[in-house]
Amino acid sequence: MGKIWTFFENMNEFVYVVDMDTYELIYMNRRAREIFGIHATEDLLGKKCYEMLQGNSIPCAFCNNHELKPACFKEWRYYNPVIGKHLFLRDSMIEEDGRRLRIELALDISAQEMRERAFLKYHDFEKIVNTALRTALQAATPDESINIVLEYIGKALQGDRTYIFEKNQWGGDDNTYEWVAYGVAPEKAHLQNVPPDVCASWYQNFQESKHIVIADLENIREEDPLMYDVLKRQNIRSLVVVPLYDSGKVIAFYGVDNPPESHMEYASNMLQIMGFFLVSLLKRRTVLMQLREISLFDQLTRFGNRHAMNECIANMRHGESAGVVYCDVTGLKQVNDTEGHDAGDRLILRACDCLRQVFADYNLFRIGGDEFLVLCPGISEKALAERADSLKTILRKDAVSMAVGYSWAPDGAGNIDALLSTSERLMYEDKRIYYMTEGIDRRR
Repeated sequence: MGKIWTFFENMNEFVYVVDMDTYELIYMNRRAREIFGIHATEDLLGKKCYEMLQGNSIPCAFCNNHELKPACFKEWRYYNPVIGKHLFLRDSMIEEDGRRLRIELALDISAQEMRERAFLKYHDFEKIVNTALRTALQAATPDESINIVLEYIGKALQGDRTYIFEKNQWGGDDNTYEWVAYGVAPEKAHLQNVPPDVCASWYQNFQESKHIVIADLENIREEDPLMYDVLKRQNIRSLVVVPLYDSGKVIAFYGVDNPPESHMEYASNMLQIMGFFLVSLLKRRTVLMQLREISLFDQLTRFGNRHAMNECIANMRHGESAGVVYCDVTGLKQVNDTEGHDAGDRLILRACDCLRQVFADYNLFRIGGDEFLVLCPGISEKALAERADSLKTILRKDAVSMAVGYSWAPDGAGNIDALLSTSERLMYEDKRIYYMTEGIDRRR
């Protein structure tokens, strides 16, 4: 490939090549190295494209690697806030020594005044908003669209972090989405179920249709010490936060941390404009989640159904051990016939509670009226046997009669049919022994 690199070296376009599977930069031509501050090709070793070119700590939400094919070019436009340039891009894929390489040629199409002013004027922000919306609408899921929007906003405002917080069922606030700039530590995992008192003053402002602008964190040290401590721990110096409304009710808020002082005025405008779109995406996401809930989970037990079981099996890793536990609630029909279906439902829920006590950390499914299945990827044969014994002990203690059969294989994915068949056969054998011991004629 050396000859090809020589051809690209002195082109006026920015050219870079990256390994599509590892995201490692392989090559940047002279023009690209200059604009991104790279002194020599050797300095690219170990650098990730999303870090160097986009200022991200994770792969870009709008990455189009999956769309690239050999000998075909994808053309698109993009404003890169890291270098402050509007670019016309041509991407393709080449294969070399078993590696899939992405090659991108970027032509700077920024007008001279745009280079000088960047996006310090509102209409420049409007262009970025339109680009973000256009790109987000092409995403496959609402989650992907939301992440794209946050990434565009974060880069356009040169912030450290953009995020969304949503109210949870306990009245606290959960950080549900975030984008962080390269070198900035993610905070999402540490900001779950934030106590209501922390954001109380913000919600008071939201009720009056006000947004939050903190130009200097030290300004709130005395008036809101609780919020000050929370933000200080995150190395936040300034922020802009706006509420998200649905039918006049605040359902969430989102914002940007540490934008430059010159961007504070425009941050509020951009966030409010994008807020309407984000509300639509959040509502669409919720509907899809509800539909998925209905399609994958049994409404009585909250166990997965057969569709969920098949999905779980499809995602099992080859070469990983797995166990299957097959269960059947014995006597359910008699309870339904003699005591009513409400009593039968209570029996099913008691059986489920027994299963949860033993297998809560694995995958639980209701695959029939009285049949249940547990998939245990990664479990050892000994641990499976011990848990099956624990289940039987708990069933006896709670006076729940359930036939149990289980089987194990060192490669669960490669032997899943055998595991299901064996565990089902052993379950029916256990059921036969139960009826024989109890003296029950199953033909009646």
